[in-house]
Amino acid sequence: MLKVYTDAATNTEKSGGGILIISEEQKQVSISLTETNNHQAELAVILYALNYLIDHKLNDQTILLYSDSKTAIKILDQRQTKNKLFLPYLSEFNELASQFPLLVLQWIPEAKNKGADNLARQGLRKKL
Repeated sequence: MLKVYTDAATNTEKSGGGILIISEEQKQVSISLTETNNHQAELAVILYALNYLIDHKLNDQTILLYSDSKTAIKILDQRQTKNKLFLPYLSEFNELASQFPLLVLQWIPEAKNKGADNLARQGLRKKL
């Protein structure tokens, strides 16, 4: 079982994403994102995390994915959205989720997501 924490940091021009993967070892990933809308950035970093797990052959186990974005978790967990901006993210999520035996999405308060938040801020600084 892997615990994966994700977060995005956004200003008016750029975004960064942070991913903290916890198992026997801890892996930290900080990325720059092209999205400038915070909700889109939160969705993008979740997709990046899932792609990262697949690329590193870590998708053969249960994944508990945590985010402090209620909007992102709700869209992906319910697998529906009325917002056309979010449809491409939902479509990609549906394809990726099928590659995991069990993928559990969970909202957590921002205060419990400090590791991913720090990484997201690093990713934002990379863009500036």
